[in-house]
Amino acid sequence: MLRFARYSHQIHLRELGFSSSFGFGFVHMGSKPFLKPASLRYLSPPSPFSSISHPYKTCKCLLPVVCSEPVSKTRPYFLKTNGLSSLSTVRAPVHIKDSQMLKVNLLSLKPKLEEVGIKMDELYPGQHNHLLCPMCNGGDSEEKTFSLVIDPDGSSAAWTCFRAKCGWNGGTKLMAGKNSTYKSSIKTKNLKSQIRKITVESLELEPLCNELVGYLAERLITEETLQRNRVMQRSNGDQIAIAFTYWRDGLLTSCKYRDSNKKFWQESDTEKIFYGLDDIKEADDIIIVEGEIDKLSMEEAGFRNCVSVPDGAPPSVSQKNLPSEEKDTKYRYLWNCKEYLKKASRVILATDGDLPGQALAEELARRIGRERCWRVRWPKKNKDEHFKDANEVLMFLGPTALREVVQCAELYPIRGLFNFRDYFDEIDAYYYRTLGHELGVSTGWRSLNELYNVMPGELTVVTGVPNSGKSEWIDALVCNLNSNVGWKFALCSMENKVREHARKLLEKRVKKPFFSSRYGENVDRMSVEQYEEGKQWLDDTFYLIRCEDDKLPSIDWVLDLAKAAVLRHGVRGLIIDPYNELDHQRPISMTETEYVSRMLTMVKRFAQHHACHVWFVAHPRQLHQWTGGPPNMYDISGSAHFINKCDNGIVIHRNRDPETGPLDQVQVCVRKVRNKVIGTIGDAFLSYDRVTGEYKDMD
Repeated sequence: MLRFARYSHQIHLRELGFSSSFGFGFVHMGSKPFLKPASLRYLSPPSPFSSISHPYKTCKCLLPVVCSEPVSKTRPYFLKTNGLSSLSTVRAPVHIKDSQMLKVNLLSLKPKLEEVGIKMDELYPGQHNHLLCPMCNGGDSEEKTFSLVIDPDGSSAAWTCFRAKCGWNGGTKLMAGKNSTYKSSIKTKNLKSQIRKITVESLELEPLCNELVGYLAERLITEETLQRNRVMQRSNGDQIAIAFTYWRDGLLTSCKYRDSNKKFWQESDTEKIFYGLDDIKEADDIIIVEGEIDKLSMEEAGFRNCVSVPDGAPPSVSQKNLPSEEKDTKYRYLWNCKEYLKKASRVILATDGDLPGQALAEELARRIGRERCWRVRWPKKNKDEHFKDANEVLMFLGPTALREVVQCAELYPIRGLFNFRDYFDEIDAYYYRTLGHELGVSTGWRSLNELYNVMPGELTVVTGVPNSGKSEWIDALVCNLNSNVGWKFALCSMENKVREHARKLLEKRVKKPFFSSRYGENVDRMSVEQYEEGKQWLDDTFYLIRCEDDKLPSIDWVLDLAKAAVLRHGVRGLIIDPYNELDHQRPISMTETEYVSRMLTMVKRFAQHHACHVWFVAHPRQLHQWTGGPPNMYDISGSAHFINKCDNGIVIHRNRDPETGPLDQVQVCVRKVRNKVIGTIGDAFLSYDRVTGEYKDMD
């Protein structure tokens, strides 16, 4: 098997055009030549740039400067690691004398592999099969790091996961017994996962060669910083990689490697800790970044109290509850270093600006405590993009700019806890009146302008004794709003038949009666043309929320449909008429007062979140001592919360006594206005036209 792996690796190198001879040469990638180390030679005609012996001998100054582009565009090439990219994918033909025996062996081997979780539709003998590891599932990136090799005769199989955090390996044969089960493999892995001790000598680490020093110099990381952080290299035959060494109290604890393709892997069975842990031993402020090069970049900006996470960022924030310390394996390094974090009064999260980087910041803050965390906002690179991380800021803007970015770190947001700075944009727009409707929208009636205006995102409760014209007044109001500012509305009017409601709205719009008999016999009826235009207006302006079966609709059902109307059709107003036509089932332990409070809170949150004004019609309870005057808002059936929780409270009252005034007189009693910007308490009087349903200002 080893012989096969070595053979396939040589095939892989020859396919790429490499030989194993020594000396410097150039690798052509596209049309640009890149330097490669002496351990490989490119098998192509001599390069016209072959007279250049070393591109970094001319590098004299590594001081950062402020510029609009990176300080250098040259990127040296260095060799690949012994990661998965070196595994052969060549499928050599297999010659078996007895092909029938091969089929029988593969049929018998397949269930053996499935016992340990390795499932394949078809087995391919005599080659490397790259799969998703059944033990670690390829980590967050779901890389196919699992290599399965089946013997040419199909009698046995061996496997290895090349992911550093997993490393699961094993094998099985046709006659394998109970030791080849999935659970025993997990148990064996757990026994092997004891922390092992490593040294620079045991890992065969070496000082960085000039090529790698030059490569990191291109990232504006000086040789002094590299030496202080003991950045080294590791060679393995024809391969070389940067080695980031992890230390605790001066002892080498782990090591992470990086190749030319930005592939990372780590030493297995070592303790998980922060990179640069000894630099935060007595620090009050700690900076956490996402990568080792970002930690080195922070040091170039003057911050040594910086560490890097060892395992990169998750793709998204976990929706699960925070696991216990014993089960929090992905963030084991946090628990292993908790005594360092406890001493710090402030932890600055300077993770990458992309979505995984922000997810990492959230996961760290969840565990460290958001109240102690601050976050870095990376500056803009151009109109549409921000810099991604600390090294990008260092390369493009220099160490001074990076230092200022860290010094301007802001408090990490805590869900539900804000300060006014978070809302300055909205407050500015309110002050300069760029939001629209800052003083509310006029109802269209002169007598009401000083008392009540319609503000988006508020709740108005309307009440009145039966047959006072509550619904008619709201219909007239929404017609005015549509005419003045073009608002659209969702109508949840359970007491009205659709055809009757359409007639009322059309009469107010056209200002003519729908029929020419009885109430409208002395006035010309609306024409067919006016009727057809009115139908189009109805269709463009109103959306109906109706429960067509025999069940009563709940408030949750109404608000869900209203949300759809807002998002789909741009609705700005919702009418719920009336309250007692809704389904108000509640838990036995909940009183009606508690239920009404909860319901109105839901309605208000809907209104605020969607900037949609809600009119809620609620009938008063039976008035045994009623003397004919307008009722009080506290007379609403169900709870005093109708007046307590609403933003605006209005009583509609129609005159029934000819001795006190005209019978067409309607009194609009504004009994509550929470926002003084839109109005105040008082009474206004309108006249009601019974023929057309219009409300008009009285002279």
